[in-house]
Formats: sequence, C-alpha cells, structure tokens
Amino acid sequence: MIQTIVKARKTVRGKLLLTVIAVLGSVALPQLVHVVGRLSGVGTALGELLLPMHFFVLLAGLLAGPAVGMVTGACAPLVSYLLSGMPREAVLPFMLIELVGYGLIAGLMSEVKMHSFVKLLVAQVGGRVLRAAAVLIAVYGFHLETVSVSSISNMIVSGVIGILLQWCILPLILFRLNASEDRE
Repeated sequence: MIQTIVKARKTVRGKLLLTVIAVLGSVALPQLVHVVGRLSGVGTALGELLLPMHFFVLLAGLLAGPAVGMVTGACAPLVSYLLSGMPREAVLPFMLIELVGYGLIAGLMSEVKMHSFVKLLVAQVGGRVLRAAAVLIAVYGFHLETVSVSSISNMIVSGVIGILLQWCILPLILFRLNASEDRE
C-alpha cells in the first residue's frame, strides 16, 4: 500500500487520485468528528478543536505538491458545505482562503530539503496568516460584520490540540512514505 502511494504521487493520474482521496477524507473526517461532537454534547466545538479538514489538505500538499494541495484546499470546504452546510457560510470564505494557503505552501515545501515538521509548521503559519489577513480585510476594508477581529485569536487558541495532533501524526506519515521511497 505504501509503495503504491509513493509511486502514485509522482504521476498525473496518481496526483488526481490523491486529490480525490484527500478531498473525500477532508469531508468525511470532519463529518465523523461533528457526529461525535453532537453525541457528546459539545456540537461543532470538537471540529474547531481537532481541525480535521486541515489534516488531509496539509498531507495532500506535502505528498503531491502545490497543485494537489491547492485543489484539495479549495474543494474540501466547498464540497463539505454543499453536502452538509459545514463550515457555516460566514466562515466558509475564510476557511477556503486558509486551506488553499495550507495546500499551496505545503506543496511548495514538499520538495524543499528540510525536516517534515518544519515544512508542516511553515505551512500552518502561512495558512493562518492568510486567514488572519482575510479577516482583517473583511472587517476593516469591507466593514463586514459577520466576522470579528477576535476570531483570529479564537481560531489559534481553539485549534491548538488539532495543531499538536498534526505535529505528531503528519511527520510520521511523511517519514514512513519517504523511508519507503528511499528503499526503492
């Protein structure tokens, strides 16, 4: 299975398949988290805590490059919204900008020779900066009242556990895939 993923991420057909799988994962995992959140009584807060959609977007970019990362980052929140109404309309444009940023930056970092944790960190910071800039432009440039500047600090604080999980899981996946690639 790992050998197949390693080989697939280098072909156009493989990149398309990885994009589809990443979009499906980016839609399915948040739905699962939201179901668990509803059952446990915390609602959507669990999704805001664990950042399940971010996981597959970052992974797609780091595995297959900027085009796959950006397409995954753009499609995941749109498909999720069309199927489930999540993320909410007020958050959707900002999440879209953030996730496209994650996918682009992670993809650009995919071929850079450095530790995968650093690549992940750069992509996470870049995506969050893009979202914060979009919020600031919406509030101060367009006087949009459906979002507030306080949402910037809220998104950072509420997502810390999800970020930590990404730090633990994604570098391990990338290490395993790169180790398999080196054996070939």
